[in-house]
Order: sequence, then C-alpha cells, then structure tokens
Amino acid sequence: MELSGKTVLVTGSTQGIGLAIAQAFAKKGAAIVLNGRHAASEETVQSIKQLGVDCWDISADITNPDTVKAMIDQIYTVTDHLDVVVNNAGIVNDKLLNRMSTDDFATVIDTNLTGTFNVIKACLRPLYKQRSGVFINLASVIGLTGNIGQANYAASKAGIIGLTKSVAKEAAMRGIRCNAIAPGMIDTAMTAQLGDKVKDGILAQIPLKRFGQVEEVAHAALFLAENDYVTGQTVTIDGGLTMQ
Repeated sequence: MELSGKTVLVTGSTQGIGLAIAQAFAKKGAAIVLNGRHAASEETVQSIKQLGVDCWDISADITNPDTVKAMIDQIYTVTDHLDVVVNNAGIVNDKLLNRMSTDDFATVIDTNLTGTFNVIKACLRPLYKQRSGVFINLASVIGLTGNIGQANYAASKAGIIGLTKSVAKEAAMRGIRCNAIAPGMIDTAMTAQLGDKVKDGILAQIPLKRFGQVEEVAHAALFLAENDYVTGQTVTIDGGLTMQ
C-alpha cells in the first residue's frame, strides 16, 4: 500500500507508542486521526500537522460500542476513506491472581480486547464497501509468554492475537488485511518508572541488552501497512526476548 494520501486512525495515540506510530504514518504522507479517551493537546495535533498532512483529534471511549461507531461516522464526515486502523489503546492493572478481583480482570479485558473488537467491528462495514483496508493490532510479548502479576493483561493480549488471526481469515475475501505487533520492553513513560534493579533484571534476559524505542515499533506498523502480502501475522519487536 502506498501511504501518501491515505487516512490512518490510531487509537490511544496522544502519547507513547501510539503517538510515534501516528507520526511515522504522517511522515509517509498519510492523514491522521488521533484518538484517546480525552482530547489530545493542541501541541500534539500541531506536531502532526507540521508534517504537512491533515490531522483530526476525535475522543472516544473504545469500551463503548456506541461512541466507537460515532467516531467512525465522524471520520467519514471529514474524509471519504479510512485505510489503516491501528488498535493501540490499552491499559494495565497488575496484581497477583490471589489479589485480583473480577473487576480488575474485566476492566483490562474490556479496554484491551473488547475495545479492539469494538473498533474493528465498527470499521468493517465501510471497509468492506471499499474492499480495502488494513488493521494493525497492538498485542504484547506478555500475550505470548504470560507473566507474574499480569494474568489480566496477558489474557487480553493473547486474545488480541487470536482475534487478529480470525479477522484476517474473515476479511481477506474483501481485500482487507489484519496483523498484530507484539512489543517487548519498550522505552516509554511506563518503563521509566521501573527501578534500576528491575530494569537490570529485564535487560539480562534481552539478547540485544537494551529496551526498544517507540520508533522501532512504529517502523513495524509501517511495514505491515505497506506490504500487501502479509496478513494474520504477529510481529515481535522485543530484542530477542522471546526467541525460541
């Protein structure tokens, strides 16, 4: 897919990995729809527009199917096509299983997995009419390996991988592709809060001996959007952490 002139929606794109992905697509000439539960800052919107493309900021709670549908409807009032949808929005709520409540589990599933489903479902009808489009879903290496204190997060991200494969099989007949990215330890505001001892322990398990950069995840998203013969795949960006 040639990205210049395309329209790209990135959920959870007001900061971190989501914003880096939005900026990477903008640099390729794509118009960007930013999304978060709350409005993006004017500075963030301008950082995209300064790259010479259109940028719209549409707030929506992806756990609510009605607000998601309203967001997609709004996108089609400012443009007549939506070409790439990056499902990046997600949360964590880490606790050991014996301390994790049903609500602790459900809240993470609702945002990470059901939220991704809500966005995909709302987009399918217009993309089917176009007979084109790409979904890129942000999973995690934790969805591949599991992790202590992250049963809810691991379940949500493993679910995204299964959802990705199912969407890829269903939508292929309409010319629509669906892939996932599973980042490992990426240098973000969240990982910056880890203590030095914890960081050293993680780095000892990573063959490349460093955390990844948000731009490296963004480059993977570009690859999955541009390569028209890749679908149903999960690309790990983890410095070799989960190699087998």
